[in-house]
Amino acid sequence: MKNWKWYMTVAILVLCLTVLSACSGSQNSGSAASGETGGGSGSSDDQITIGVSYQNLQNEFIINIQDALQAKAKELGIKLIETDGQGKAENQISQIENFITQKVDAIILNPFDKNGSAPAVDKAVAANIPIIVLNAQVANMDKVTTYVGSDDHEAGKIEMQYIADLLGGKGNIVILHGPNGHSAEVARTEGNKEVLAKYPDIKILAEQTANWDRAQALSLMENWIQSDMHIDAVVAQNDEMALGAYKAVEAAKLQDKIKIIGIDAIPDALKAVEEGKLVATVYQDARGQGEKAVEMAVKAAKGEPTEKTVYIPFQLVTKDNLNQFK
Repeated sequence: MKNWKWYMTVAILVLCLTVLSACSGSQNSGSAASGETGGGSGSSDDQITIGVSYQNLQNEFIINIQDALQAKAKELGIKLIETDGQGKAENQISQIENFITQKVDAIILNPFDKNGSAPAVDKAVAANIPIIVLNAQVANMDKVTTYVGSDDHEAGKIEMQYIADLLGGKGNIVILHGPNGHSAEVARTEGNKEVLAKYPDIKILAEQTANWDRAQALSLMENWIQSDMHIDAVVAQNDEMALGAYKAVEAAKLQDKIKIIGIDAIPDALKAVEEGKLVATVYQDARGQGEKAVEMAVKAAKGEPTEKTVYIPFQLVTKDNLNQFK
């Protein structure tokens, strides 16, 4: 009888240990699956994973780039891990560090600040992860795998030349700048000033950053108008600021006296050109940039050679050729 009880006790213990082992195995299996979901090159199905850091998804043009990225990634069966820098270089550096931890196969950086976002590139290079810089540039462009964007210096020249032609080479202008230090702001300003050097009778009455923002441009333009400056034209380095400036000009009933131009050709700006609120905008191909960035990232992730620079050209948009861009 005692032997029978001893055997029963041993059997129960063995059964309990078996159940506990099975439960533990099940928990470990679930943890591994969770890790694959968040990972990159380590995923079991070998799907390419690309980490993307956008400079600021409050900007309509950047949202257009995001739409193009997502569509191309879906077409190619690529997994994206997307983050918003919210207009802060330090956020983008932290995001790239997280991508490295997640072992993504490639990184697409849409930098907010030319110098401030540069350390993000250094970190990706140190981790041996290909990095595609998109739309704007960083100070250490020699280290990036590929740059995909447009020549912002050319955009600055295009918009200023059009205004100079409309003014007949003389008049008073104000310039609305992008964020100080942003590569597009720097290059577009250089383009603006290169053209102005040929027109000594065009005077800059004021120039200041409105940070690509419509509301800031509205406020700034209101202040300039209230200072009784005689303004013939507004040269805005993006459409959001051009549209903000127009609101102030319209409120002051000066829309027939002040010419306004922007850059990007976002839908609101195209409509404004059609309605005669903006004299023109400069088309920047968000779709082309987004698609090409994904294509370059995939090539780099596969170890295939990529172009160092891919330029998508700017184009002037006026009422005359508006239908080509709708």
